[in-house]
Amino acid sequence: MVNKDQIAGLAKQVKGSVKEAAGKATGNRQTQAEGTADKIAGKVQKAYGDVKDKVKKAL
Repeated sequence: MVNKDQIAGLAKQVKGSVKEAAGKATGNRQTQAEGTADKIAGKVQKAYGDVKDKVKKAL
């Protein structure tokens, strides 16, 4: 079962990847860094959702 944190985390990762690629393509380091930060935040949020899901299944 997928929860909202997992979905939001994946969405942030995708958004970050697109933003990072756009920053690389245009040579804009700030956009690239923001994309990298979004990807990391997405991974953290998805991991939180994964843990939350495992705890829910364990109970």
